[in-house]
Amino acid sequence: MSHKRIPKRRAAIAAGGAVALGAAAMLLPNANASQDGAADDATPRTLAAADASGLSVRLATTLGDSFAGSYYDSAERRLVVNVVGGDADAVLRARKAGAAVRKVGNSTAALQSAARTLKADASIPGTSWAVDPRTNKVVVTADSTVTGADWDRLQSTVRVLGSGMATLKKSAGTFQTFAAGGDALFARTQGGTVRCSLGFNVTAGDGSPAFLTAGHCGVAAGQWSDSQNGAPVATVDQATFPGSDLALVTYDDPNTRAPGTVDVGNGQSVEITGAAEATVGATVFRMGSTTGLHNGTVTGLDATVNFQSETGGVDTVTGLIQTDVCAEPGDSGGPLFTQDGGAVGLTSGGSGDCTRGGETFFQPVTTALGATGATLGASDGGGAAADAGAADGQRSGGDDQSGAGTHNPGASYGAGRTRTH
Repeated sequence: MSHKRIPKRRAAIAAGGAVALGAAAMLLPNANASQDGAADDATPRTLAAADASGLSVRLATTLGDSFAGSYYDSAERRLVVNVVGGDADAVLRARKAGAAVRKVGNSTAALQSAARTLKADASIPGTSWAVDPRTNKVVVTADSTVTGADWDRLQSTVRVLGSGMATLKKSAGTFQTFAAGGDALFARTQGGTVRCSLGFNVTAGDGSPAFLTAGHCGVAAGQWSDSQNGAPVATVDQATFPGSDLALVTYDDPNTRAPGTVDVGNGQSVEITGAAEATVGATVFRMGSTTGLHNGTVTGLDATVNFQSETGGVDTVTGLIQTDVCAEPGDSGGPLFTQDGGAVGLTSGGSGDCTRGGETFFQPVTTALGATGATLGASDGGGAAADAGAADGQRSGGDDQSGAGTHNPGASYGAGRTRTH
């Protein structure tokens, strides 16, 4: 596991240069800082995605009940804020802050009420829902397993909410947890070997070196190794699943060095600079031990997913980030991050694959840090926290590497005796 060493050659992606990102088959453009100075009432400010996220948080507080969500228009590089009820003062304040303003009909409270109705009447395995600020509606998704009476029930619930409040769509895949992370991790259970992966290295509340990964990994086993047949090197300190999907795992060696980078292959890495909030419309990147590096867009926040549990019931997880970044079994627990090094999420699960696409959901890093009391940064054991990349040859299949020697985050329940989440 790469926490045992810090590679001397690090080609960190920074604002000063564009670097090809392996399996994503694209170039990262230079990071763009927001323009300084006040905006007038009509002209939105040009913003980087990270700055748009910060502005959205401030306006949510400033505008109160008039604020009905926001999203990042990546083509225009501006924040679009939904204002409900024709509040002229709220519109003016949002424009003066530098946002583009759109008047909408559904308030945040109304959208949250619709989500509560779905939870009460349609918590069916294989379903999910999230608010889409671009349509000002709740988007409900059903996977391929939702048929017959369950499909009728879901349709009926959405119909009652009304076409102006909610929309329903079908996914070709099946919602499942994708246990995975940066460095490959292994544990022995009664069912065989479980493989997951490291998300971001952190400092635990007591100052010891630790890392974050998916909660369903932490629930599956208490001790983890950095090789399939190796001795344990880390022990689960906290794990939550369902409800949330997060785990804090502490290194058994208190002197473990935990580098602060995400390895994206070909000797390149992204320096993790801190935790970042997701913004709908923003571009994000994910590493996975099965599929390597992929990018996509945040499509929803505060998403609810109803996974089919292994006991036949429903494992409901709330508060997730919804994206169109592809993922496959082997990718859970792994890092979701921004171009400029913001740690955004931990891969939880989803539907589809990296051939036909699909939805993938992520546990917000900010929530995981708050729940566990951990912080991104160097521990007393030395090193800078958050290496979520090289698995030192422990890549689990998948040829979508575009020539990059990518060692990826990931884990999955798969065939044979090794289960990858």
